[in-house]
Amino acid sequence: MADITDIKSILYTEKSLGLQEAGVIVVQTSTRMTKNGLKEVFREYFGIKPLRVNSLNQAGKVKKFRGVTGKQNNFKKFYVTLPEGAEIQSLAV
Repeated sequence: MADITDIKSILYTEKSLGLQEAGVIVVQTSTRMTKNGLKEVFREYFGIKPLRVNSLNQAGKVKKFRGVTGKQNNFKKFYVTLPEGAEIQSLAV
C-alpha cells in the first residue's frame, strides 16, 4: 500500500520548473512506489486525479569522500501530469 511518506520531495530544477508551467510535476520517491500507488496518494491526500504518470528509475551516483568510495541511494522519479487548472497546495506561489 502506497503512503505519502514514500514521497521524498518535489524536484525544483530548471527542467522541472519548465514542466510545471505545462502542468507536469516531478516527484522523487522511494524505489518501492508504483504508478498506481502514486495515483492513489494524489487522489487521497491532494484530491487530484492525475491524467498521466510516467516513471523513471534513477541509480545512485558513486562518489568519493575523503578517499572512501560510497554510493548514493537509488530512487524513482515520477512525472505527474495534472488536469488543467489543478495545483497542489504546497506548490501554490
